Amino acid sequence: MTRSLWIDAAGLPRTIDQTLLPFATREISLDSRQACAEAIRTMRVRGAPLIGAVGAYGLALALRADPGDDALESACAGLLATRPTAVNLRWALERVRERVAGLPPAQRAAAAWAECAAICDEDVACNRVIGGHAARLLLAAREADGERALNVLTHCNAGRIATIDEGTALAAVYRLQRDGVPVHVWVDETRPRNQGAGLTAWELAQRGIPHTVIADNAGGLLMQRGQVDAVIVGCDRVAANGDVANKIGTYLKALAARDADVPFFVACPLASIDPGAPHGDAIEIEYRDPREITHVQGFDDEAGAMRALRIVPEGTVALNPGFDITPARLVTALVTERGVVSASREGIATLLAGTSPDR
Repeated sequence: MTRSLWIDAAGLPRTIDQTLLPFATREISLDSRQACAEAIRTMRVRGAPLIGAVGAYGLALALRADPGDDALESACAGLLATRPTAVNLRWALERVRERVAGLPPAQRAAAAWAECAAICDEDVACNRVIGGHAARLLLAAREADGERALNVLTHCNAGRIATIDEGTALAAVYRLQRDGVPVHVWVDETRPRNQGAGLTAWELAQRGIPHTVIADNAGGLLMQRGQVDAVIVGCDRVAANGDVANKIGTYLKALAARDADVPFFVACPLASIDPGAPHGDAIEIEYRDPREITHVQGFDDEAGAMRALRIVPEGTVALNPGFDITPARLVTALVTERGVVSASREGIATLLAGTSPDR
């Protein structure tokens, strides 16, 4: 099964519980709106595009149970409240709601189901195109030395399990591999949930792509020493002026990249652009459980099981913002399914107008 979200023999959405990776691979069935909401809230599914798709299926499942107007609005509100920063969730829910709102209740569930399938298919196609555009940018960033591997730095997980398939940022790496280009990935661990160390490294190992996990604060040194050709990250929301909301720590990577003259690219599906947010300050930042900071979860080799361990003095106060904002001025380019544009109001306007970028 190559897709991260599929329909099983019982006709229900099915996916992998990402909270158990990379130590165990367990499939979960999403059989209700509540199950979809719980999977999003607890990060059993994560990554802006995948969150959007699961939310859409949650709405379709709700309409199977009750296709009435009140149930439609209640399901939309409940699913939207699960996670506030990634705009793809709102985009997918509004897309399904608009598709079914004018239909007789008896036709809504089937129409919603078809729209969910279309969202998933379009996500795969979108990411393949993004991967092609981004691969060319990464190749151009490498110095004229065709013998050595292209060194790319990533943050968090923007791979196939954060989407339906291929990924956004990692789609470029997979494209380079298919084209026979030697590539090596510096994988930020991405504290506090370690999506890089646990998920990106797992994905790259499955594909046989050379990679090295590094502490989040090591990237700046590597950039200073010329060991990084380019940084590429995904995004959870992009404001109308090009400011980028992404996993906490992204801003610091962009600052280091600017100082070291390393290009900083953002893989950005159009569904992640929020024209209603004029700038990054308008994007709501999700604050998560402080326990993610005060405790670390891993696999105990001796016990043969996952364990959570406290790593701070008892009673320590912790703050856990899940995302930060990278100002548009630090972004070399946004890479979208419609082409490559500057992170600016003009670049965003070009994309939303449906015209082809010059770049």
